[in-house]
Amino acid sequence: MSSSLPPTRPGTLSGLTETEAKEFHKIFVMSFIIFTVIAIVAHILVWSWRPWIPGPSGFTSMLSSHAQFALAHVANAFA
Repeated sequence: MSSSLPPTRPGTLSGLTETEAKEFHKIFVMSFIIFTVIAIVAHILVWSWRPWIPGPSGFTSMLSSHAQFALAHVANAFA
């Protein structure tokens, strides 16, 4: 009975030759670098739009302005 599986290459866990493994590694590293650069640019753009670390007055200034906004809308809803 003959097997239809391709022959395995001895000595490697992945079944790739050394040149194939180097080519795969080069593509993997390049795509990781591109992904990282895109993520850094995205974080910089989001930070310039809306910083996620509060300013010198801390989170209390954000909480008080949101509370005033909510109270105004609740008061208008029941008026």
